[in-house]
Amino acid sequence: MAAWLEILAGLEQTGTASVLVTLLAVRGSTPREAGCKMVVTEHETHGTIGGGNLEFSSIALARSVLRGGASAPLVKEFPLGPELAQCCGGHASVLLEPMRPAGLQVALFGAGHVGRALVNLLGTLECRVQWIDARREAFPADIPANVVRHVEAAPVERLVRVPAGSFVLVMTHDHALDYELIAAALPREDLPYIGLIGSETKRARFVARLRRAGLAPDAIRRLVCPIGVEGAGGKQPAEIAIAVAAQLLQTRDALAAFAPAPRLAAEDAVR
Repeated sequence: MAAWLEILAGLEQTGTASVLVTLLAVRGSTPREAGCKMVVTEHETHGTIGGGNLEFSSIALARSVLRGGASAPLVKEFPLGPELAQCCGGHASVLLEPMRPAGLQVALFGAGHVGRALVNLLGTLECRVQWIDARREAFPADIPANVVRHVEAAPVERLVRVPAGSFVLVMTHDHALDYELIAAALPREDLPYIGLIGSETKRARFVARLRRAGLAPDAIRRLVCPIGVEGAGGKQPAEIAIAVAAQLLQTRDALAAFAPAPRLAAEDAVR
């Protein structure tokens, strides 16, 4: 029991959505006993409910739940013989419980003056922040409780592991690094907001480079630069932070208002 609880606690800490999969009930011959569990994220699995097609199908269904945005638990019935071609031939009921971190998920790259001001502001809101920079000395000694700092020699590697649904903000001390991060983020359709600090001129330069690199036009159009609600403040770090936080909240609310219904096949409904 302790293992899956610890895994869920760790995923909650990093703001990673997951599905807790439980073998709810069994009849006849099945690979594992009722009550065994596994945890499924977009890219990983932890634990097992017996392997084979039962586990493979449960993982696929769990990931469709994550991508579809469902929040309610569901039960899937699996006749192991006729439906999954497993030789044990029993029947399994599988419970899938989505575990979605509360609040806004933000991945902030850069611990400069604006990054610090924004973290202080986000620390007062219902959100979780991953704060990434290669310079250990750039981080302040004290940070809000809802912020986790990551000292990363290669920040792009951290971006690859940013949980789906995160809002990404790029404001590092290095324009070359800014470009690498943006080029890695834009193809990820599971990141609903990708913002880059800078002027219209910086945006134009980045867009030209991205086009030469062969990035799809639809991906390039997702770039938000300059960032922040227009006309909300001046050029001081705290003023920029207020404008950016307001834009994040506006985007969050707009996405919630137009979120599609969860995409689950009819046969996957609760029985």
